[in-house]
Amino acid sequence: MTILTVALLVCGLPVGLACLYLLILTLASARAQAPAALERRLRFDLIVPAHNEERGIAATVASLRAVDWPRNLVRVLVVADNCQDATGARARAAGAEVLERVDLEKRGKGFALEAAFEHSLQGNADALVVVDADTLVSANLLSAFAARLEAGALAVQADYGVRNPHESWRTRLIAIALGAFHVLRSRGRERLELSCGLRGNGMCFSRSLLEQVPHRAFSLVEDLEFGIQIGEAGHRIQYAGEAHVWGEMVPGGSASKSQRLRWEGGRRQMARLHGPRLLAGALRRKDPVLLDLAFDVLVPPLAKIAVTVALGLVVSLVVSGRAGHWIAAATLYSACAAALFLYVLRGWSLSGTGLRGLLDLAVSPLYVIWKATLAVRGKQGGSGIWVRTQRQGERQK
Repeated sequence: MTILTVALLVCGLPVGLACLYLLILTLASARAQAPAALERRLRFDLIVPAHNEERGIAATVASLRAVDWPRNLVRVLVVADNCQDATGARARAAGAEVLERVDLEKRGKGFALEAAFEHSLQGNADALVVVDADTLVSANLLSAFAARLEAGALAVQADYGVRNPHESWRTRLIAIALGAFHVLRSRGRERLELSCGLRGNGMCFSRSLLEQVPHRAFSLVEDLEFGIQIGEAGHRIQYAGEAHVWGEMVPGGSASKSQRLRWEGGRRQMARLHGPRLLAGALRRKDPVLLDLAFDVLVPPLAKIAVTVALGLVVSLVVSGRAGHWIAAATLYSACAAALFLYVLRGWSLSGTGLRGLLDLAVSPLYVIWKATLAVRGKQGGSGIWVRTQRQGERQK
């Protein structure tokens, strides 16, 4: 066995574990049966963290006020966080209670949520729901949450989809990516009785959870960070796939790049800070929830996995041809490629983008290369300061 073939195998083992993890979740991604709804008695605070969202905040508030739940058991609370526009006024006009927050030192969604949770827990809400300011929700959102809370869940995540999937080829590919990352992974983790994780939008927390695990997550990916804190406290986050929140995704390349850099930078930071500790804790406590959380933060973005598998497969096939026999590395990378193909295909089937989305997958290699280069061109981490993504139809300032 040559040094090159050994190197191919050694480099292929981590990516092989990542692909095996994705394959297991793919095979477990059938829809789970939703629990039956019980008595409609729980009181909800619907919290909307917002920074300069005057354009769309009224539509989000209207969507939340239209949920199918007794009106006297629902309060919509908008956190107008360091806003320089009319977000607060438009939210009030739409029927929301507004918490104005100005703190130039502690800026970002994590701090806005901390203030909102502290404010809400002074009232009588049984559960707190977080919805982003550019989001529409399904009417059954609270009934789906209530059914799980009544059955003993402490935290629940709704399905988080794309509000504008057919605006461009880019938004359709994002919808497919979220079909895999949000729906497929969440379904698989739920059926395996793991923690489905938090997605930042459509999150529900019981009062008792927030009293036990106060929100202390202020990074660029505060949802992932808080989900880890919940898992380490011994609780899993359940998935309510029949309830939906739809967030607006940017179709343009410049704004999408900025958004992706923040997400990927934040996840790299979480992997460095928490991945090894979660893995060690999972092995020490023999805890499958922690083990899954460790894999979730340590598994690289799909673009990086795909590029690595493609390069490994090409090199191993060339080496096999020159050696005159099939080498083990070629088998490993071929299996990884098959696992990724099934994962992406399943994500497409769950995305709702139809034939047009399938055709857009033809340009996905370019999208994958673009995403992979972001890691090289910009490594971002740091604090979770508000960096508002420009919406479609807004002028560049």
